[in-house]
Amino acid sequence: MALDQTRTPVFDALKQYVDQGTIPFHVPGHKQGEGLPEFTDFVGKRVMEMDLTCMPDLDNICNPRGPIKDAEALTAEAYGADQAFFLTNGTTSGIQAMIMAVCQPGDKIILPRNAHKSAISGLIISGVRPVYLEPEMQSDFGVSMGISPEQVERALKVHPDAKAVFVINPNYYGTASDLEGIVRAAHAVGVPVIADEAHGAHLYFSDELPLSAMKAGVDLAATSTHKLAGSLTQSSILLIREGLINPQHVKAVLNLGQTTSPSYILLASLDVARKQMALKGRQLVSDMLERTYWLRRELGKIAGIRLLEKQTGATGCHSFDSTKITINVQGLGMSGYEMEKILRSEYRIQVELSDLYNVIILMSIGDTWEAITNLLVVVREMAAKRPHKNVLKFLPPLPALPEVSVLPREAFYSQTKLIPLEEAEGEISAESIMAYPPGIPLVCPGEVISRDLIEYVVVLKQENADLQGPEDPSLEKIKVIKEVLHMSQAPDAEEVG
Repeated sequence: MALDQTRTPVFDALKQYVDQGTIPFHVPGHKQGEGLPEFTDFVGKRVMEMDLTCMPDLDNICNPRGPIKDAEALTAEAYGADQAFFLTNGTTSGIQAMIMAVCQPGDKIILPRNAHKSAISGLIISGVRPVYLEPEMQSDFGVSMGISPEQVERALKVHPDAKAVFVINPNYYGTASDLEGIVRAAHAVGVPVIADEAHGAHLYFSDELPLSAMKAGVDLAATSTHKLAGSLTQSSILLIREGLINPQHVKAVLNLGQTTSPSYILLASLDVARKQMALKGRQLVSDMLERTYWLRRELGKIAGIRLLEKQTGATGCHSFDSTKITINVQGLGMSGYEMEKILRSEYRIQVELSDLYNVIILMSIGDTWEAITNLLVVVREMAAKRPHKNVLKFLPPLPALPEVSVLPREAFYSQTKLIPLEEAEGEISAESIMAYPPGIPLVCPGEVISRDLIEYVVVLKQENADLQGPEDPSLEKIKVIKEVLHMSQAPDAEEVG
């Protein structure tokens, strides 16, 4: 029997507590805003009254039996899952929990090299051995795409002891792998598939977009409802398909890092966002796509810019999420960084991401015709002011995947030292370096630093690329291993695709 998706159990319990006018002799210590008047004056008394903690009538997120349990059941049905768990520490916590739920320390996991840094941190926390697959590249835009079922099949043959396959659905630029094919390849040998669906909370509600993880048969998916489905920042959900996955074990893993004081404002926003998507999601996404297609058509008419589209024939782009509008501005004589800066400083428009070549416009259910029309007018004005010539920026070919010397976890916990990057050849990195574009880690903890990698980083620095991860933001120095505390046999983390 279908559940009543008009219900909002957490939100209703929260409203009931506030409406009763309960006198609080419990945390939080601001006591409904009385202890923080300046902040309360700005955000409003009602928000502070809603900032509550676990108590009998509001349930407990670590062992839900009441409103949270009911709301999670409604969410599972709304997203086509068998079970769902609310997350108040973002999709990052879900990704880390997924890895820990399917792998034990020392186990192997197959994952694309352009996995989010939360996956790399998940490897460090769990002690899992990575087997990296190199995603296909789109050279004109300098962005990474997806992986193919064939790559996964080969990896599973080379590493039959792998415990899971990790996928991204879709990536930051909107490209999605053949998820059904990957699931078939993994399930054929009894291996679960887990998905980073941070940028895909809207996929389930449209047939014009890439398949959602649950529709494709994925076993576990962490989904950022706050990004594209209306809930508040830091609120996400973990979706489960039963069979190869034990939901009770997943919950036990989540509870290892789950706060015992979750934000009920975030939980209530998840509850209401689920209701909205369950009842109106298909229409909301349809309207969003109508605005997206119009904006894409109009932007495509502007001389000097190009838009990333589905890459016909590319195995790494089986399908494409058009709501991520990647605008290449090289033809305007600009870098993406310059475009972002001008949009913000002169026009008060903030894009989602910029890199050497591009800016990303992220469409969602909250965009209005007025907002996108204003954006179009601004981009037309900027293009009219620019000479149409290629910007002198380039992205050299990525260096080969580094040799893996120790597990990411061992590298993180080893004795380390900071040395000049130019002198780091042959050293084992104790940190990650990630470059945008293409969003692929150049080196991860435990990997050997090559001369090619050093030279690549130097070029990116000269081009003012966005380099993330190192403790030294200037990347004049890099943290390397001085002494490995528990050296293990070198992990099998080679690229096999």
